[in-house]
Amino acid sequence: MRRSKKILVIGSTGFVGKNLQEYATSWDYFKRDPLNPDHDLRDLNSVLAVIESYKPDAVVNLAGKVGGIQANATRQGEFFYDNVSIGMNIIEACRRLGIKRLLTALSTCAFPNEVTKYPLVESNLHDGPPAETNFSYGYAKRVLHVMSVAYRKQYGLNYSTFSPTNLYGPHDNFDPESSHFVPACIRRVVEAKTQVEIWGDGKPLRQQLYVKDLVRAIPILLEKHNTDSPLIVAPYQNLSILEMATTIRDIINPNIEIKFNGNGTYQGQFRKDGSNQEFLNLVEDDFPFTSFIDGVTETIRWYSENCS
Repeated sequence: MRRSKKILVIGSTGFVGKNLQEYATSWDYFKRDPLNPDHDLRDLNSVLAVIESYKPDAVVNLAGKVGGIQANATRQGEFFYDNVSIGMNIIEACRRLGIKRLLTALSTCAFPNEVTKYPLVESNLHDGPPAETNFSYGYAKRVLHVMSVAYRKQYGLNYSTFSPTNLYGPHDNFDPESSHFVPACIRRVVEAKTQVEIWGDGKPLRQQLYVKDLVRAIPILLEKHNTDSPLIVAPYQNLSILEMATTIRDIINPNIEIKFNGNGTYQGQFRKDGSNQEFLNLVEDDFPFTSFIDGVTETIRWYSENCS
């Protein structure tokens, strides 16, 4: 595939988009104004007008509604409708406007709650339903992969998808009621006086991908990921909630006590680690993933300078 000359990123005001702007500085970034009805990405005509105004050769779709385990579990209808509407509109608008290259971000939340063998691989995507806490969000992302594959087959378009694991880093959402585990834990520990209470028992395992690693990967994916695989982007480390919480606590304040409440409601699936082998084959090199301790140290520093 030839390298695209003019690239438009949709979803640039989100967590990944803000970090990508600092890395791929020559790309165009659509910044949605929530007060402007003409910028509603849930409306196809709005999306057509947005993309047409930039006249890109390629589009990177990072747009969507995201949240932590509680938000995903309690706002399932909202998460499904918004993510399906936005994603489908972007795919269809690109087709209508003759854009031959589209790269869409999914999530490993789209993968099954359980598989017979770990780590997950790309072919596992349709082997079962997503975890109950991510049911709607997971299926919404899975739908976008199906649509991308369908458009590849019917229209001959180079539309592909990638599935990053859990993300954390600068510009994250640190609201403990709506964010993912790492930023929520950072804020709770920073604000704690003696103790931090965490849902569950601390045993579930998660791969935490430092966001700046992902933004380094996205230009590579845009150029090289030209198949119908829902390519998994995952670091090597697969850490327990307890290990991550302890690392965060030790960096911020070793005197804080970590307590798990044993509440299984928002425990989430025990493991969903993905294989990075297909990704490493694509980049044709040993991609330098940031260790959790290094990435979370930088994230804590960023939070202290920008949010506290």
